[in-house]
Amino acid sequence: MSAHRLETGGRLIDRTRRVRFTFDDAPLRGQAGDTLASALLAEGRMLQGRSFKYHRPRGPVTADSAEPNALMGLDTGARAEPNVRATSVQLSEGMVVHSQNRWPSLAFDVGRIADRLARVLPAGFYYKTFLWPRPFWKHVYEPLIRRAAGLGRAPEGVDPDRYEQLHAFADVVVAGGGVAGLAAAWAAAQGGARVIVLEETGHWGGRAVVDGLVIDGHPAEAWVTATVAALEGLANVTLRTNTSLTAVHDHGYVLADEWPQDAGAGIAAPRQRLWRIRAGRVIAANGAIERPLAFAGNDVPGVMLASAVRDYAVNYGVAVGRRVVVVTNNDDAYRTALALREAGVEVAAVVDARDTLPGPLAQQVRAHGIPIHDGSAIEAVQGDIGVTGVTLCRHSGNGACVSAQIACDAVAMSGGWSPAVHLWSHAGGKVVWDADGAMFRPDPAQGPTGHDGAVFVIPAGAAAGALWGPQALADAHAAGLRAAAETGHPGHTPAPVAEAPEERAILPVWTMPEGAGPRLKSRMFLDFQNDVKVTDVELAAREGFESVEHAKRYTTLGMATDQGKLSNINGLAVLAAARGAGIAETGTTTFRPPWTPLTLGAIAAEARGELFQAVRETPMHAWHAAHGARWEPVGQWRRPHAYVRPGETPAKAVNREVLNTRQTVGVLDASTLGKILVRGPDAGRFLDMLYTGTMSTLAVGRCRYGVMCTENGFVFDDGVVARIDATTWLCHTTTGGAEAVHGWMEDWLQCEWWDWKVHVIDLTEQLAQIAVAGPNARRVLQKLGGMDLSADALGHMRWAAGRLGDFDARVLRVSFSGELGFEVAVPASQGPALWDRLMAAGAEWGIMPYGTEALHVMRAEKGFIMVGDETDGTVTPGDLGLPTGAKKADFLGKRGLERSHLRDPERWRLVGLETLTGSVLPHGAYSVTGGYTDTYQRETDGRVTSSYYSPTLGRGIALGLVRRGPERMGEVLTFPVGAASQMKARIVDPVFFDPQGGRLDG
Repeated sequence: MSAHRLETGGRLIDRTRRVRFTFDDAPLRGQAGDTLASALLAEGRMLQGRSFKYHRPRGPVTADSAEPNALMGLDTGARAEPNVRATSVQLSEGMVVHSQNRWPSLAFDVGRIADRLARVLPAGFYYKTFLWPRPFWKHVYEPLIRRAAGLGRAPEGVDPDRYEQLHAFADVVVAGGGVAGLAAAWAAAQGGARVIVLEETGHWGGRAVVDGLVIDGHPAEAWVTATVAALEGLANVTLRTNTSLTAVHDHGYVLADEWPQDAGAGIAAPRQRLWRIRAGRVIAANGAIERPLAFAGNDVPGVMLASAVRDYAVNYGVAVGRRVVVVTNNDDAYRTALALREAGVEVAAVVDARDTLPGPLAQQVRAHGIPIHDGSAIEAVQGDIGVTGVTLCRHSGNGACVSAQIACDAVAMSGGWSPAVHLWSHAGGKVVWDADGAMFRPDPAQGPTGHDGAVFVIPAGAAAGALWGPQALADAHAAGLRAAAETGHPGHTPAPVAEAPEERAILPVWTMPEGAGPRLKSRMFLDFQNDVKVTDVELAAREGFESVEHAKRYTTLGMATDQGKLSNINGLAVLAAARGAGIAETGTTTFRPPWTPLTLGAIAAEARGELFQAVRETPMHAWHAAHGARWEPVGQWRRPHAYVRPGETPAKAVNREVLNTRQTVGVLDASTLGKILVRGPDAGRFLDMLYTGTMSTLAVGRCRYGVMCTENGFVFDDGVVARIDATTWLCHTTTGGAEAVHGWMEDWLQCEWWDWKVHVIDLTEQLAQIAVAGPNARRVLQKLGGMDLSADALGHMRWAAGRLGDFDARVLRVSFSGELGFEVAVPASQGPALWDRLMAAGAEWGIMPYGTEALHVMRAEKGFIMVGDETDGTVTPGDLGLPTGAKKADFLGKRGLERSHLRDPERWRLVGLETLTGSVLPHGAYSVTGGYTDTYQRETDGRVTSSYYSPTLGRGIALGLVRRGPERMGEVLTFPVGAASQMKARIVDPVFFDPQGGRLDG
């Protein structure tokens, strides 16, 4: 075993499996189950980082995600990740780790010279120094600051790893998998509530297992194992480890960051997974944070939180030192002395700032022969890159009189515990100062409320201020019952009963000793990462920065990567003392998301690469890719532009697809079309306000084409609306407009018509939709069996639901090609199977898939407009020959359409265009007249909006907007092409093919 690996203990490690890794190119070994920090400590590597400002040597101070010191760089090149907390990262085989913020090495850092200059680099020095001389900013100060900024190096190259985001819904989300979180989850689950439990570490039970709590007569570890097994057996409970609930937003919207255990092990495993969860109630059972003590030398490597010291011993079998001094102002630290003694580590002494020591934990320590120095304090820690000893003094004095010197190689400190109020505060919950417990805790009277006016974050256990084990468990159980009842799932189950030694009152200690002078205070660190000392906060107060928020920014207190988890309470207590004010009056800084840092990879997920946005794929995407699809981006979707066969150009593929659909049958993946369900007693009224046409009169089982306008009267989107039942309509939108239309609907419902009884749901991704078009379309569908799809049973612009073959389908008789057409919608999971079945059923008629370009050609042949081509934000329904809603009393856009300019007979309106030679007009070309508006620009009176070669007609066709177009049929327009040539085209009817529409019925 290594020098600091204990012969016994280590409940989380597997001693039979060694794990190799490198730290600053040195080969090292740990055990399976180690964190990076525990493995380094086991190898005797106490020095693990350098502070940001003074580059002082730093070792880990915690064993959890609040760590400010042990920040590492993982991997190299494109997979490099800076500022990873060694205390939270699970050790893995072959891990490559580098220390940060040092040069040339961790042991010898030239930047340490800043520590020697500390007297001239106090808090806020940069606000004064960098103002003069003025020219120095550009050439001296800024370059130096840029080189010094940051702790770790950003990765180089494109990140090869995959990140994903998932959505989830729950009645109750529990943050924290300690005994409080598990008790709350069990209580909430008994009434049938959907419960999600999130634990940021890889194991359950939290502190209770380490601290020896007894629950229902069993050791905490046995109770945890049984409770987790019971929760896993419930269908309404989801348990996830390695997942940190990192942010709580309004109305129960929470974010959770998961590090899968097999991250990086293969292409199928995402490196991180960001969960977006909607919760009815959030139970914050994420415990409490132990505070450090402020004494001279409290930043020397080897000085740790008492809870961390016993965590390393109990969980990982690691002794941070062979002779340890425990210093405290509360009873909890005595557990560390007992745990170390049981592990075979010598405890040199317990130093307690309190004067009387009759408690049961202290008695157990004395029974083991460990000396206790009551009413005492650490005057100073000896050592530079490691602890060599401590000097003691009376806590009530000024440190001038040293009472004892103790040789040791580690110090376990405990300044008390602060409830983790962050999640409560994220959503607006307020905190109140508890003088008896020397802590800020959630104020039940000022909790974060949701839209229903109820508090939706419920603190539980230690996070609520119930720090003693039995109280914490009872409080968490009550929180679980409350959350379940408030979400409509009342339940009744007995609360677990915990046993733990009684604990004496804490003595608030903000500096040690309490009368310390500037000599000692200048070596007392509050923010370990940013090197903020007690004297810095006092300086800020003297210079007028009395607001806690101002002092924070002046000193950088609480601005480290731990966001003040260890430093804030001590810092504001020092500020309050310097101001001569109370801690409650001084207040706290704002606790903002995230609870733990989020990587940009997790936030972006698939929003990366050329388009820097998420790529959405239909259920049939893999089939398209395997059959030659050339992709076209439409919004965030990828749609097949055409299916190009070997030796075929894209243009020939489009012509083949058009002719095949016109002559026999084709299939199109229409899943990307927006599908928005609108439901409620006022749904018809609502849709009448959105569309130029009337939707409230649409009969059940019927469809109607509709156009939406902006408030100014310009075309916004279009699509087919189907009446589902008396209070339900299904609105289809364009692919690119689905999100905008959904947002438009929600905006009006939430901000203007908030009292209308309507709700809207975006079903776009829940349904796969396949268009089957062509003379043989009905035959193909009838071959599947089931529904009656005859012309009599299902006429044009009707829909029906039923069993189509093996599928639960909704079939709409609509056509965007002008051919006999059906659109079949099934659950997204059934989409690929339906596609394969249609291809097999249509084989005898030569069925082929067609892409978006073939669809565009066919709709142009029929004169159908397309939003985005025939519209550009300045086009009205009247310009396109569509209903303008003139007879309707009101709708969105009506007032705009009544403006004189939008009714001007000189407006450009939709027409068809045919070149005299049959060639294809350039898309977007303008028609010009003989006049000039100035020397260089000729007058225009029209433009081409869509232009294609029509294989059906054997010539070029185009749609365009032309001044007074419908009144000028037969006129020939001139379109300049390039610098010296031009094309001429005649104005014709926009319907080029089958103007009578006889092909719609096959």
